Amino acid sequence: MYPVRPASMTYDDIPHLSAKIKPKQQKVELEMAIDTLNPNYCRSKGEQIALNVDGACADESSTYSSKLMDKQTFCSSQSTSNTARYAAALYRQGELHLTPLHGILQLRPSFSYLDKADAKHREREAANEAGDSSQDEAEEDVKQITVRFSRPESEQARQRRVQSYEFLQKKHAEEPWVHLHYYGLRDSRSEHERQYLLCQGSGGVENTELVKSPSEYLMMLMPPSPEEEKDKPVAPSNVLSMAQLRTLPLADQIKILMKNVKVMPFANLMSLLGPSIDSVAVLRGIQKVAMLVQGNWVVKSDILYPKDSSSPHSGVPAEVLCRGRDFVMWKFTQSRWVVRKEVAAVTKLCTEDVKDFLEHMAVVRVNKGWEFILPSDGDFIKKHPDVVQRQHMLWTGIQAKLEKVYNLVKEGLPKKPDGQSGPAALLSGDQRVQAAKSKAQQNHALLERELQRRKEQMRAAAVLPGVRIKEEPMSEGEDEEDQDAEEDEEPMDTSLGGGLHDRLANGLPSGRAAGGDSFNGHPLPGCASTPVARELRAFVEATFQRQFVLTLSELKRLFNLHLASLPPGHTLFSGISDRMLQDTVLAAGCKQILVPFPPQTAASPDEQKVFALWESGDMSDQHRQVLLEIFSKNYRVRRNMIQSRLTQECGEDLSKQEVDKVLKDCCVSYGGMWYLKGTVQS
Repeated sequence: MYPVRPASMTYDDIPHLSAKIKPKQQKVELEMAIDTLNPNYCRSKGEQIALNVDGACADESSTYSSKLMDKQTFCSSQSTSNTARYAAALYRQGELHLTPLHGILQLRPSFSYLDKADAKHREREAANEAGDSSQDEAEEDVKQITVRFSRPESEQARQRRVQSYEFLQKKHAEEPWVHLHYYGLRDSRSEHERQYLLCQGSGGVENTELVKSPSEYLMMLMPPSPEEEKDKPVAPSNVLSMAQLRTLPLADQIKILMKNVKVMPFANLMSLLGPSIDSVAVLRGIQKVAMLVQGNWVVKSDILYPKDSSSPHSGVPAEVLCRGRDFVMWKFTQSRWVVRKEVAAVTKLCTEDVKDFLEHMAVVRVNKGWEFILPSDGDFIKKHPDVVQRQHMLWTGIQAKLEKVYNLVKEGLPKKPDGQSGPAALLSGDQRVQAAKSKAQQNHALLERELQRRKEQMRAAAVLPGVRIKEEPMSEGEDEEDQDAEEDEEPMDTSLGGGLHDRLANGLPSGRAAGGDSFNGHPLPGCASTPVARELRAFVEATFQRQFVLTLSELKRLFNLHLASLPPGHTLFSGISDRMLQDTVLAAGCKQILVPFPPQTAASPDEQKVFALWESGDMSDQHRQVLLEIFSKNYRVRRNMIQSRLTQECGEDLSKQEVDKVLKDCCVSYGGMWYLKGTVQS
């Protein structure tokens, strides 16, 4: 490409050099003369290049007027976009003078003359082809020409044309060059300009900004580039630095570990946190981010799927994903094996989402299903029975919610009855002995409870002679036969006659003794003073202040969650029956709303018992009472009917905000109709 052989050369050796610049584009072009008399210059190659570029005829428009390649052009390009890190340094008399740079240009050889040579070559070939065709055709045919007028250019078309590459190139080419004069390295003008690189204000005054440590000084000279920081490789999200992890609070350490590991025994968690960590604090923290499954801790679903997130596979919202994953976790609390198709059939989620749930906590076994990934941790279950009991109560609440959402009874997934016969099996002698022992222990426990019940009746008879009080069983696991026998033996002695005993049967008002659940009376005299009654009443009052309408099923679920948050040995762990809970609700100023459920309803008996706070002490009490009376006669109501009834009863036109507040407190909307909370069956 070059007619000059390699040789050492400086700018002072160049016989001629001219420069020009385009200020808007910050583009510089240098044109250096080539010494054609230098022995390193190849004359034959120079003539060949000039002939290819300009042709045989030389005129004023020729690139090389001397018919030799006697000059070379260099064009500038930006070497970097960020020049804030660079400076020009000049060292003189033991001082280093730095001048910041605002632009750095790199000069590269321009081969535009080769483009001209190619254009000349194409022109010659076109001329030769045109000459050949003119000889073949004696007379050129007459052709018809169609004239078209261009349409007015629209604004969008003009913007596209202005932003096109061809337009920008044309605009850059139209900018005129400004010719510069080059001064050599040893020229007086160059020396004068070089003096500006020296700091003129160093009159012995100390610069306090430079009193820095060596590391700070280097950081000032070479600050980290934002581009380099972006290019740094980021560690994967599942890779943890234990050194950085232990600088965080304990709660954050537990959360990060469980979010990454997903399933972990308590012993492994303690080994990761270190020997100096208190196990009680870890137990308190792990229950906030994980649930106990077969003695191992599994991270909660809302930690993996936070609010406002969605599935990357199906786009399902986080709430639905959490419900489906909770179902998988609950299934593993019942058995070590889970079938994926069964989970997908119940949760109605796509295969990828269900597979993600199972991969978090199980491994697949060919022709068997998915098995829980860790063996059951019996040591933890034995050492921490209080935690196990609290987690069992939480799972009971979750199970009730899942059964309601997924209609597990309708799906054909109820638990097998105790009397359902299975395949016949042979029992060994030891197994029969063990079965007999367990049955004897159960009978012994029943006898102990019966003895305790009779002692309570005797104490009650001493307080109120002639009145025997029927007591509820303390647990839900007692046999139905035991309850029936208790009802058969229930005395109704009112021989004293008159006063209190004429109005009481079994220590309760006569309306309650008949078995009516909608009684709005008060508990037995003296019962409200017990610690259990006070704690239970405080819970009920606080719950109904937050939620004005609750079904008995939802109230029991909230009560189980409340029990799970209490410390071991609390008085409420002594046992609360359903009737005691209902009595406390009615005594706390609530009323039972007899909602007329449709005959084909799938609601359970506990879901059909609806309680509402009658008076809360705010301005909306009257509006809520009117609304509750409407729902005592209607299962579902339209909004316009509610608004007209409120206006009629209250004697004034209520604003939309007031009606919305009452509906939000007590109702939910579904399919254009309004239902009391907890009564809608989707």
